[in-house]
Amino acid sequence: MGEVPTTQGPARLHVTEAKGDPRGTLLLTHGAGGGVDAKDLVAIAATLPEHGWRVALAEMPWKVAGKKVAPMPPKLDAAWREIVAGARDSLPGPVVFGGRSAGARVACRLASELGAGGVLALSFPLVPPGKGPDRSRIDELVLPVEAGLPVHVVQGARDPFGSPDDVRAALADAGIAPGVVGVDEASGTHSFTGGGAVAESVVRWVESAFP
Repeated sequence: MGEVPTTQGPARLHVTEAKGDPRGTLLLTHGAGGGVDAKDLVAIAATLPEHGWRVALAEMPWKVAGKKVAPMPPKLDAAWREIVAGARDSLPGPVVFGGRSAGARVACRLASELGAGGVLALSFPLVPPGKGPDRSRIDELVLPVEAGLPVHVVQGARDPFGSPDDVRAALADAGIAPGVVGVDEASGTHSFTGGGAVAESVVRWVESAFP
């Protein structure tokens, strides 16, 4: 699909078509410290098309421009709105928003507003390392849940931003009943050890949530 114009400069979509008739699209973006070459995103793009899902990895305009530091959340959200608007007509639905780390936060914040079919949060950065619970971002993760959207989290077992158990506990404290949000554990830290197990977790989720 190539470039998508935004007021912050062009974004870039890297699309892997589904095998056969598409069941839907995963529209995913990267974190603040990496790109669409993250091992989990690459594994998802290689695996999900075999299960009938188109995967579109969105490279944010700051990354396309070669900048090393992501802008603040309002600019990330503004770019995501323009990416979705520019690409939506060519993406078969349902369209699941998602991404890793900061990208997961963007997806959570805008899923309901922009009509996503669900949210995939990879390495959700629950609490910045060294910060207290007052800095928790659980409210962002809860937004699409409260809108009635299926939400799935894959978290590194030793993620310094929050372990899988930390995410489950925060969801419970926010009033989300157990099992409403799937929280799977993958080996590694915030970057995961490998992408294969993450992709298989996503396969199980989409086949359950979007039969």
